[in-house]
Amino acid sequence: MTSPLSKTGMAACLIILILCALTPLLQSDYLIDVVTEILIVALFALSLNIIIGYSGNVSFGHAAYFAIGGYVNAILLTTYGWPLLPSAVAGVLAATLTAAIVAYFCTRLTDIYFAMLTLAFSMLVWAIVFKWRSLTNGDDGFTPVHVPAMIDDRTAFFYFTMIVIVVSIAVLWVITHSAFGRSLVAVRENVGRAGFVGIHTRRMRWQAFVIAGFFAGVAGVLFGMYHRGMYVESAFWTQSAQVLIMTLLGGIYSFFGPLIGAAVLFMLERLTNEYTEYWPTVLGVILLAILLFQPDGLVGLGKRIKNKFGGGGSP
Repeated sequence: MTSPLSKTGMAACLIILILCALTPLLQSDYLIDVVTEILIVALFALSLNIIIGYSGNVSFGHAAYFAIGGYVNAILLTTYGWPLLPSAVAGVLAATLTAAIVAYFCTRLTDIYFAMLTLAFSMLVWAIVFKWRSLTNGDDGFTPVHVPAMIDDRTAFFYFTMIVIVVSIAVLWVITHSAFGRSLVAVRENVGRAGFVGIHTRRMRWQAFVIAGFFAGVAGVLFGMYHRGMYVESAFWTQSAQVLIMTLLGGIYSFFGPLIGAAVLFMLERLTNEYTEYWPTVLGVILLAILLFQPDGLVGLGKRIKNKFGGGGSP
C-alpha cells in the first residue's frame, strides 16, 4: 500500500513546485513551453495510474478521454464561441461521461479482456474523430483553437496550467490516500478477498475508471489550448501506449512515479528527435528494459539505491 509522503518527499515536492513557478523568470520561451507540456502529460499519466496502479487493470485506450476533453473544449471555444469556463467544464464532463459508459462494459471483464475492450472503445472514438470532418476537420486537425485573451500569453497560460495541474494532483492525492484509495489497493491485491470483506469490487473499479477519465479530460483540455489545435493522433492507440509507458517507467505503485516517468520520457523524446528519427525504436527499447529489468520503474530503482547506500528505509 502506498504510504504518505515523508518529510523529505514533501520538501522535494515543495522545491519542485517553487522551481516550476520561477521558470518564467528565466525568460526562456523554450523552457516555459517544455515545463508546460511536461505538466500536462504528467497529469495524463497520473490519471492513467488510477486504473493501473490502484485498481490493478491495464487500459490500452486512455487517450480516448484525453482526446474527447480536448476536442469538445476546442470546438465549443472556437466554433461556437463559448467562454472558457463552460467550454472547459463541458469538455471534462464529456470525457467523464464517456469513461463512465465505457467503464460500465469494461468492468464486467478482467485482465486481457478488459484491456482489449478499452482499446476497442478508444479506436471507436478515433474513428469518429477521423470521419466526422465537418466537426473535427478529420486528419487535417482542428486548428486554430481560440484561446481567451487572458491566457493567450505564453507566461499567463503557463501559470494557468500550473494552477490547474497542482489542484488536480492535490485532489488525486487526497483520493488515493483516502479510504476509497486504500480499498482500491485491496481490490488490486486480491479481488476475491476484497469482495469477501464487503468491498463492491466492480463498483470500485468503475469509480476508478471514471475518476481517471475525468482527469484525462482535464489534461486534454489543457493540451488543446496549449497547442492551439487538436489532432486525430491524440485519440490513436499510440498515444495510449506512450502514456502507458510513461506510467510504467516512473513506477505504477508510487503516486508520483507516473509524474517522474512522464517528465523523463518527454525529455528523452525531445533529445532523441534532435539527433535521430528513430524515436519509436528507442521507445521500444525503453519498454523492454522496464519489463525485463526494472518492473518497479524509476521509483523502485531509487528505493533500491537508497536501501543499498543509504542504510535502508522507505523514501
